[in-house]
Amino acid sequence: MSYPLIFERSRKGRRGLKLAKGVPRAEDYIPKAFLREAPPRLPEVDELTLVRHYTGLSRRQVGVDTTFYPLGSCTMKYNPKLHEEAARLFADLHPYQDPKTAQGALRLMWELGEYLKALTGMDAITLEPAAGAHGELTGILVIRAYHEDRGEGRTRRVVLVPDSAHGSNPATASMAGYQVREIPSGPDGEVDLEALKRELGPHVAALMLTNPNTLGLFERRILEIASLCKEAGVQLYYDGANLNAVMGWARPGDMGFDVVHLNLHKTFTVPHGGGGPGSGPVGVKAHLAPYLPVPLVAKGEGSFYLDFDLPKSIGRVRSFHGNFLALVRAWAYIRTLGLEGLKKAAALAVLNARYLKELLKERGYRVPYDGPTMHEFVAQPPPGFRALDLAKGLLELGFHPPTVYFPLIVKEALMVEPTETESKETLEAFAEAMGELLGKPREWLEGAPYSTPVRRLDELRANKTPKLTYFDEG
Repeated sequence: MSYPLIFERSRKGRRGLKLAKGVPRAEDYIPKAFLREAPPRLPEVDELTLVRHYTGLSRRQVGVDTTFYPLGSCTMKYNPKLHEEAARLFADLHPYQDPKTAQGALRLMWELGEYLKALTGMDAITLEPAAGAHGELTGILVIRAYHEDRGEGRTRRVVLVPDSAHGSNPATASMAGYQVREIPSGPDGEVDLEALKRELGPHVAALMLTNPNTLGLFERRILEIASLCKEAGVQLYYDGANLNAVMGWARPGDMGFDVVHLNLHKTFTVPHGGGGPGSGPVGVKAHLAPYLPVPLVAKGEGSFYLDFDLPKSIGRVRSFHGNFLALVRAWAYIRTLGLEGLKKAAALAVLNARYLKELLKERGYRVPYDGPTMHEFVAQPPPGFRALDLAKGLLELGFHPPTVYFPLIVKEALMVEPTETESKETLEAFAEAMGELLGKPREWLEGAPYSTPVRRLDELRANKTPKLTYFDEG
C-alpha cells in the first residue's frame, strides 16, 4: 500500500497552529530585499493529520531499535536510552552564553577529550568536526598546515590510499587539494608493502589507513608501515571507522599513527541515522597540535575555558563547538562502561562477526580473504547469484541487508558487521535467512522485495535526475 506524502494530505486553509496576538512579524525585522515575494509552498494540514502522518512514517522506518542492522564499517550498534536522558539535561544550554556559566558542559567536553586521547594514544584533540568525513577533512587540513609550516607544502602534494579504503578517504584528500594514488592490497588482503615502498617519497604528504581494514583484517605489518612513513616524512592518518574492533585493546598512537579521527556516532553509540548529527573528533600527536581548529576546551585553575590562542591553527571547521549533544551521549557511554566494559564490547564485536562468518560459510557463502577477521568480514555468494538480488531478498524476509559491492576489490561483495549488541539468536536467524535465499528461484530473487512500501527503485535515474522537492518536474 502506498503511503501519501504530506503534500498529498494538504487541504487549502487548514492550520495546525495559530500565533498569539502581538507575535512579531518577519517584515518588522528583515529587510524587504531578503523577504519572499510569495509565501513558500508548504503543506496545509491540521495538527492531528500532521501527528498521524509522522507517527505513521516512523512505524515504516527501519533502524537499530526495530531490526538487525548489519552494515559493514558502519557499526550500527544499539543506542542506550540512558543517553537521551543525559542529553536532555543540557537542553537549555546556548552556545552564545558566557563560558563561565557553562562549566558543567565544558568539563564534560574536556573529560571526553581526555578519555578519547587515552583510548587512541594521541596528545591533543578537537571535538569540533560534525561527522567522520568532516573529521577526515580536518585531519588532512592539519597535516597540510604542518607541511606548509615546514616549507614542504609545495612538494608534498600526494596522499596515498589503499584500494580497500572507504570512499571518503580519496574524496577527502582530493577536497583538500591533493593528488590521490592508490596502493593495492596483497593476496592476504593487507597493504602490499612493496607497492607502498615504491610510492613513498618526498612528494607524499600522508598515508590514510583503516586498521582493521575494510576487509575486517588487522594490518599485521602496521609497525613497519609506520616506520617507513616516518623515514619518508609522511604523516600516517588513521580512519577510525573500524575502531570498534580494537577499542581498549590497541591504540592507533602506539601503532605509529600521527592523526586519528573517531566516529562517536558509530563506535560510541551516538545515533547516526538519517544523515546525522554525527561527531568526528580528531586526535593528533604533539607535533600537529598547534594546527588544530580553534577553540580548544582547556582546563585552568579552578575552571574550564575555550582556548583561542593557537596562532598556527587551521581555524574553525564547525560553528560553535561541534554537535554537543552527541558528545554528551559518548561521554555517558564511556562513563557507563569504563575501560573494561569498552574492551568487552570490542571483544564481543569480534566474536559476533567471526561466529556469523562461520554460519554463512556453512550455508554456501565464500569469504575470499578469510584470515583472522575482526569486527566485520566480506563474503561472496556462490556463482550465479548477485549481491543486489540477495540484498533485496533480505528485505522481503524482514532483515536489513549488509553493505553490498564494497570494498571494490571483492566481486559481488557482501560486507557484514553485526556489532557486539546483537544476540546469538539474532545472528543465527540472519544466517538462516541468508541460507534460505540461496534456495529461492532466480525469478523470485530478481523480483524481490514484494511486500515493502516501495519495491525496486530505478537507482540510476534517481542518481542522475533526482526529484529534490515535491514540485520538481520529471
